Amino acid sequence: MRTRRQTQRELDKIDRQILRLLQVEGRMPFTELGERVGLSTTPCTERVRRLEREGIIMGYSARLNPQHLKAGLLVFVEINLAYKSGDIFEEFRRAVLKLPHVLECHLVSGDFDYLVKARISEMASYRKLLGDILLKLPHVRESKSYIVMEEIKESLELPVLD
Repeated sequence: MRTRRQTQRELDKIDRQILRLLQVEGRMPFTELGERVGLSTTPCTERVRRLEREGIIMGYSARLNPQHLKAGLLVFVEINLAYKSGDIFEEFRRAVLKLPHVLECHLVSGDFDYLVKARISEMASYRKLLGDILLKLPHVRESKSYIVMEEIKESLELPVLD
């Protein structure tokens, strides 16, 4: 993945409108997007391309229903490492990046080192994920798990403030 440069330029009202709309409907045609923000197609397309180049728009994806993909069980796992150093964190990071069921992994402050979010099909899969995979990652000392009983809110949309 190429490195994206951070922008120093302020986003104007139209940029923010474009970002709001594309978060909800990333497949919106440029003609419709332009109409909705008050631009013709070419200037609208140029703005979107600039927002992509500047790394503000990082990409596009389809939102999939986990129930239809045998990934209906959502779990969060707190992980503590036995030792802490830059090399150990890097080794753990490289290993986690290879795990397809892990959707997110965050190095955090507090009582544990990492928070992992994963989706699997059922409890038997969870036991395998935990015992055969997560606890065998480099330098893992202990874990604490949370099985999600009900998903109240899940969103990838960021608030685009004026």
